[in-house]
Amino acid sequence: MTTPAHPSDHPSQAHQPLGVAAIGYAFMGKAHSNAWRNVASFFDVPAFEQKVLVGRDATQVAEAAAKYGWAESATDWRSVIERDDIHIIDICAPGWMHAEIAIAALEAGKHVLVEKPLANTLGEAELMVAAAASARANGVQSMIGFNYRRVPALALAKELIAEGRLGTVRHVRAAYLQDWLSDAEAPMTWRLRKETAGSGALGDIASHAIDQVLFLLGDAVTEVSGRLHTFVDRRPGTSGSASGLEDVTVDDAAWATLTLASGAIASVEVSRVATGQKNSLKLEIYGDKGTILFDLEALNELGFMDATVPVREQGFRRILVNEPEHPYMEAWWPQGHIIGWEHTFTHQIRDFLTAIAAGEAPSPSFEEGLTVQHILAAVEESAAAKSSLIQLHTTTEGA
Repeated sequence: MTTPAHPSDHPSQAHQPLGVAAIGYAFMGKAHSNAWRNVASFFDVPAFEQKVLVGRDATQVAEAAAKYGWAESATDWRSVIERDDIHIIDICAPGWMHAEIAIAALEAGKHVLVEKPLANTLGEAELMVAAAASARANGVQSMIGFNYRRVPALALAKELIAEGRLGTVRHVRAAYLQDWLSDAEAPMTWRLRKETAGSGALGDIASHAIDQVLFLLGDAVTEVSGRLHTFVDRRPGTSGSASGLEDVTVDDAAWATLTLASGAIASVEVSRVATGQKNSLKLEIYGDKGTILFDLEALNELGFMDATVPVREQGFRRILVNEPEHPYMEAWWPQGHIIGWEHTFTHQIRDFLTAIAAGEAPSPSFEEGLTVQHILAAVEESAAAKSSLIQLHTTTEGA
């Protein structure tokens, strides 16, 4: 095991560029690479270099590295972690690889950013949290990539809620709906196998919805009731069976009711078979003094209703979140010029780099990721028990 580096050994302390390596070059690897390539053009961040992009296929990862702005490519993440010129590891690989890579990187003294969900199992997530805590004591930072926290409209929503503009929040509705599995002939992928994905829509997109409930309200979940369902349980695959079909071993959709410590109730619904819904994360937060509405497919907008004004003046108003006074927006374009989904990853990298430079623990932490994992596990447990209520006793430290 490599001895973790002391904070003073990191180039951020000596004003030398931080060497970055990203592991994974598909969907998330491309999104993260775009953020690394652009963040310094818009934000004041510590100097860094896009050193290495890592993937299993040497030819494909080399092509991706050239496209995405990386200086070189590699196929062995272990040897990359051992390099002295690498200081940050950005993990964009599938969930089943998260724990092994993150723990090895943290033990080697590398700052780690990992995509959500934290891991495929609670056991793996707990090991990652322990490694992160140990590394943090030596000035090595870690963060989980819940990028929707960096949507300016949602960051503004959190500010409004914290300022008391909604009063006492009573209930929340969160629905994350997609349709890429609506067609029963859609082929098998690693995301549909429990051994590689951990879970289906639950871990993939319910993790985002649940994190938003916790993030926006600054609250904790105390009880969970859940249900999972797989609508298409066999799909064309490579199993070699006579039928040519392979068993789907994760959920297509999930539902959960969450009781919060404040007394508020949140309903969460997610699906990858919601025909016509491409990537719709809708959030509704209802308080006794006002309401907030949000839809990811209109991510520059926030619906806000102030119930404290006279009834004849009440009604939802549309806030176009692109003024310099809005979170993150000062760095971008003149008012009225909207930004997109990819900018959330740029904001995420900006916040991560800023925290490293300041020697501060970034958020969301691995501990916050573990909290979400506990809730996901409770949904699965409740679903298996057929409507049982699962009580949670998890820490909110680091939230």
